[in-house]
Amino acid sequence: MFNIVLVEPEIPQNTGNISRTCAVTGCSLHLVRPLGFTVDDRKLKRAGLDYWNDLDIYYYDSFEEVEEKHPDSRFFLFSTHAERPYADIEFKEGDFLVFGKETAGLGERILSSHKNMTARIPMRPNERSLNLSNSVAIVVYEAFRQIGFKGMN
Repeated sequence: MFNIVLVEPEIPQNTGNISRTCAVTGCSLHLVRPLGFTVDDRKLKRAGLDYWNDLDIYYYDSFEEVEEKHPDSRFFLFSTHAERPYADIEFKEGDFLVFGKETAGLGERILSSHKNMTARIPMRPNERSLNLSNSVAIVVYEAFRQIGFKGMN
């Protein structure tokens, strides 16, 4: 349905929770190295519970590699520095939803090369950010809402 991209995730519990969200929604998970944990990390596995068998997961060495392997896809990048609210995006099946690492986000280089494809989750001023796994869930369920929760009951 949708593709979730995590660029250099650092916290295994967040990635585990996101993997569970991907499994129950049918989204693919794309992880961009370096990862802040090993894929056999106990915390990662525990957060994903028994959903690992239901997950389509892919690994890359750079965000550019993700783009190269999916040249005809739409990529939406989420950042606290973006102007447009995420709910203003008209999502389509197959879109790539891109999130950065917990401590630094996506970084200026990636964001500046995709200015027209960035969005933010609105929050109160002077607050830094939401938890990564919560952010992914918010955006994923908005995307599914827009397509009528296709594939879910």
